[in-house]
Amino acid sequence: MSFADLGLSEELLKSVSAAGYTEPTPIQEQAIPSVLMMRDMIGIAQTGTGKTASFVLPMIDILAHGRRRARMPRSLILEPTRELAAQVAENFEKYGKNHDLSMALLIGGVQMADQVKALDEGVDVLIATPGRLMDLFERGKILLTGCDLLVIDEADRMLDMGFIPDIETICEKLPTQRQTLLFSATMPPPIKKLADRFLTNPKNVEVSRAASTNANIEQFKIDVPARKKREALRWILDNDDVKTVIVFSNRKSTVRELNKSLQRYGYRTGEIHGDMDQPARLAELALFKEGKINILCASDVAARGLDVKDVSHVVNFDCPWHPDDYVHRVGRTGRAGAKGRAFTLIAPDDKEALDNVEKLTGSKLPAFDFKAHFEKNGTPVAEEQPEKKARPPRAEKESVAEEIPEKPKRERKPRREKSEREPRARREEPVEQGEAGVWNGPVPEFLSISAL
Repeated sequence: MSFADLGLSEELLKSVSAAGYTEPTPIQEQAIPSVLMMRDMIGIAQTGTGKTASFVLPMIDILAHGRRRARMPRSLILEPTRELAAQVAENFEKYGKNHDLSMALLIGGVQMADQVKALDEGVDVLIATPGRLMDLFERGKILLTGCDLLVIDEADRMLDMGFIPDIETICEKLPTQRQTLLFSATMPPPIKKLADRFLTNPKNVEVSRAASTNANIEQFKIDVPARKKREALRWILDNDDVKTVIVFSNRKSTVRELNKSLQRYGYRTGEIHGDMDQPARLAELALFKEGKINILCASDVAARGLDVKDVSHVVNFDCPWHPDDYVHRVGRTGRAGAKGRAFTLIAPDDKEALDNVEKLTGSKLPAFDFKAHFEKNGTPVAEEQPEKKARPPRAEKESVAEEIPEKPKRERKPRREKSEREPRARREEPVEQGEAGVWNGPVPEFLSISAL
């Protein structure tokens, strides 16, 4: 099947062809016709399946006819993170270049004045994170009564980040008669409840088992003490043919520390996490995409939906607390049919998180055999390790033990007698003779006035 068979316009087909795509992915093949028919839809698909284009392409054709009004967006796309929102905006610019559509991006970390100005001019597509959208709505800068199409993307991630109450509030402000599309990698009960409440007779599209990982990704676990994790990470970077890699950590502080540590060892690294403002995050991501850095230390803000080509490896420095995040993290590699490798460093504290991941995915992560890898690749590092364990020899310890009894044989008495026979040049005047119980010998140096 080709994109032309899906009912898209000629102008849109030209844009798709110019972007280098000829055949739709399974999620696009099933979703696009239903969206064009103005049906509500629930799309369940793992990351990297082309989900974004499955709603962006039909939305462009739907919005091609109509008139925009100030402060009243015609459609709304909700994204959990700034990076995902920016990426969806890039897709609209790429596919909508042959259409006269206006778009606004409402995300935190950037000046609000420019966003308000765009809304005042009227937009066809509003792409927003829930927090910034609610902020502008409460300030009276935006009206949602003219929004006829709503997309809730990465709904399970919205749940993890605590955005579900905000989404419910937003849905209540929208017109009752509208088209709603909900996309998620998994369907936990709260998301099912949200869909039942706000979607009408939705079309269900599922292209893969929930929480499954890409078959093109080789996945391993490495059992390592917590204090040895950085050493293990450097070993992977040096020995596993790493071209580009995203290193995920659970904490933002760990992301910063890892980035600084790797830079001290001479690696070309960058970082991205929630404490950075949006321009800084986009700048680091641009450096990574352009190849100016090949290692990106990241928190889970980079785990969902970011499409960076040719990421050869993913390393979980920490096993994720939420097992769903594991699927999305490793999904940054092995995209578009390419092969990828994913390593997860497992310290004793990570055992419970690993059990949850393996329970969700339905498979055990194989342990990576360093010794077999050394033998296969002939790396000299294997010979260096036993030498560190071999010292100190037992014979040396025994010889030291034999010397211990000899120490008491060294007598210091003669020295003391000698010092008494040869008094030091600097001596205090003796105390007067004849006082009972009073020392009339030389005054000890530590009691002398000069010592004080």
